[in-house]
Amino acid sequence: MSPAHAVSPFAWMRVNLFSTPINSALTLLILAMLAWLVPKAGGWLIWDAVWGPKPASACDAVRGEGACWAVVWDKIRFMLFGVYPFDEQWRAAIAAVLLTSLLVISAIRSFWRKRLIAIWAVGIVLSFWLMGGGLGLTPVPAERWGGLSVTLILAIFGIGFAFPLGVLLALGRRSKLPVIRAVSVLYIEIVRGVPLITVLFMASIMFALFMPEGLRVEQLLRAQVAIILFIAAYLAEAVRGGLQAVPRGQYEAAEALGLSYWRTMGLIVLPQALKISIPPIVNIFISVFKDTSLVVIIGIYDFAYAVKKSVETDISWKKYFIEAFLFSIVVYWIYCYAMSRYSQWLEREFARGERR
Repeated sequence: MSPAHAVSPFAWMRVNLFSTPINSALTLLILAMLAWLVPKAGGWLIWDAVWGPKPASACDAVRGEGACWAVVWDKIRFMLFGVYPFDEQWRAAIAAVLLTSLLVISAIRSFWRKRLIAIWAVGIVLSFWLMGGGLGLTPVPAERWGGLSVTLILAIFGIGFAFPLGVLLALGRRSKLPVIRAVSVLYIEIVRGVPLITVLFMASIMFALFMPEGLRVEQLLRAQVAIILFIAAYLAEAVRGGLQAVPRGQYEAAEALGLSYWRTMGLIVLPQALKISIPPIVNIFISVFKDTSLVVIIGIYDFAYAVKKSVETDISWKKYFIEAFLFSIVVYWIYCYAMSRYSQWLEREFARGERR
């Protein structure tokens, strides 16, 4: 900010916090509440809490006065990896780091090239090789997968495969061909009209009915397909909103240049539509990451369920379930907040590009 536009802290406070008597009263009330709440919360969460590798008896001595973070220390491996074989959990840890790294790399603009496809292909192969085994590693069936790795797999691959399907559905809904438009509208409205739990149940049951006799589909794969099909319908509506916001003149200019339908969409219309649709698309991504916890209803050990079972099955730690769930809240918040901040940065970058 230039010196001419700089605002002193006191001037900012006077304008934003004490501009009217009502604002002043609300500001003072909130400050009083924070002055009362922060010391108490800080004492329970940090200063009076039990940290490190300590037994449950150490937490029992200060129960009610401070949090028992020793439960996280004791149960961290079960929380992060679920029922994955204990001696092989290093593989699940590397897979989780690898999947997170793919997200970080994809967020860097210098990697927005064709090589990113190759990076993702290698990352996917390595992730499933680590989790499933084979080729030198002990095989681990998908039923034993669990924890944060499963949550990341369901969310990342759910979003990755649902996004192109959602774009095709959005284009189909705006198609001039009645059959394609009707099929797209029917699919979108039916899927958006039922909860994800219903779709997961149907996938868990119906897959077995449609498969040839003797062919068994893993429960994790069923859940993954259900999530992809469910998210695609919501992404289609978000993209369709962006398509409607693109000025009609853009289509006419493409027609004047003699561009085909797919070149018009790929080079002119879709880039603008997706830029407009960033906020709702990111909201869907965040919802997907959190809604993966619903797969527990079909017996999959996702991260949230692993955290729950880690304390539920141990009598000595069962009373400290609040601390365990607070830990899961922090993990979910880190991923969701990172997505939110990245979307805001992306919007600013695109806006800066338009002004150049």
